[in-house]
Amino acid sequence: MADADPVAVVYGVPAHPSVPLAVVALEPTVEGLRTAAARAVRVSRRGGTVAWILDKSLPLATAEQVRALAEGAVIGGYDGRRWRSGEPPPAVERFVICGCNEALAPVADRAALVARWTNTARELVDAPANVISPAGLAERAAKFDHLVSETVDPVRAGLGALAAVGGSSPIPPRLIVLRHAPPRALDTPRLALIGKAVTFDTGGYFLKPQSDIVRQKADMAGGAAVVAALGAIAELGLPLSVTGFVPACENMLSGSAIRPTDVITTAAGLTVEVTNPDAEGRLILADALWYARRAGATHIVDLATLTGAMRAGMGDLYAGVFAPDESWRDEVVRAGNASGDLAWPWPLHPRYRTLIDSNVADLRNNAGKSFGFPIVAATFLQQFAGDGPWAHVDMLGPALLDDDRGDAFGPGASGYGVRMLVELATRMSGAAAT
Repeated sequence: MADADPVAVVYGVPAHPSVPLAVVALEPTVEGLRTAAARAVRVSRRGGTVAWILDKSLPLATAEQVRALAEGAVIGGYDGRRWRSGEPPPAVERFVICGCNEALAPVADRAALVARWTNTARELVDAPANVISPAGLAERAAKFDHLVSETVDPVRAGLGALAAVGGSSPIPPRLIVLRHAPPRALDTPRLALIGKAVTFDTGGYFLKPQSDIVRQKADMAGGAAVVAALGAIAELGLPLSVTGFVPACENMLSGSAIRPTDVITTAAGLTVEVTNPDAEGRLILADALWYARRAGATHIVDLATLTGAMRAGMGDLYAGVFAPDESWRDEVVRAGNASGDLAWPWPLHPRYRTLIDSNVADLRNNAGKSFGFPIVAATFLQQFAGDGPWAHVDMLGPALLDDDRGDAFGPGASGYGVRMLVELATRMSGAAAT
């Protein structure tokens, strides 16, 4: 399916000769149906209605088919060309699943809701950096219904790492906090979702090459996923306390940018020697991790487009998941794979810890070695994760797609992480209620 568009539009159906019929090649799997529905919607962008007849011969339960079709239809309706002038192109108005009885309507509605919020994350990542700046992201998040939002000044809050990285830009850094605290939620667990939001990353004094710097508006994809996941969780009304913490800043090249050999003091009190100003994501996440624990989080997941080596190793399909608690790591991996945000467990051995020893500070933010980049980054974050389950998701590969993978998304932002986090929160809600 990745080699050619698996959709052909034909005319000439005897009963309705003017009505187009989309013939879609698909694999008889959830992913195959999701992709087929998305492609059918994408090729039908002339307004009107798309009707899909359920195929009872497929080796999938009807509910699985409905969920995949509803999700694919919404994902396929996303159009990243919103920055063009003039009237927007026509879009499909309705996607009708024929043969879906009323009992399955909640399945379709939930899938469509999560897909809609996935598209919100895609829109945030695809948006230019002069629109979704730290200020722009905070303003957008503050408009979400059913959530309590707060913007924290990192200087006043003592978030020294976030203040240092964001101090390179004329746009002040901020910690965006979004809270979903329904009255019927139990006191525990309290889930914290942390998303890296470097809305543009030049690499600072380790300036990125031209081929890489043009992609750096997407270095806030983890933050976008957390913001959109909180929106979905709140709209679903999950009976679980969930708080999003999004450290947002720009990493610019300027007279106030952090320099190689600078030593900064993090919110946790640990000092860090900056051996690589382009390893800034782990610095701002360190402060957010400390802040989340202090706010009472019992379980934490952070998402970040953190290391290019993850993309080199896993391609554009899988994210890597790290955690000292393997059971929590596996919970995150299972939630990702069940939702379609594919994930793979990575090791986090204590022997890597010595690689971030510094001669002048408590830690250094980069090992200075030519190996183990994703694991070293996760090891650094572990020093700030505190007590209790914590998992780190390095999602650089699937966050922004250079090419069409042959699935529901096409090139551009994928909204990776939204479906994973909503699925994780849903599972935790069910477990807490039993």
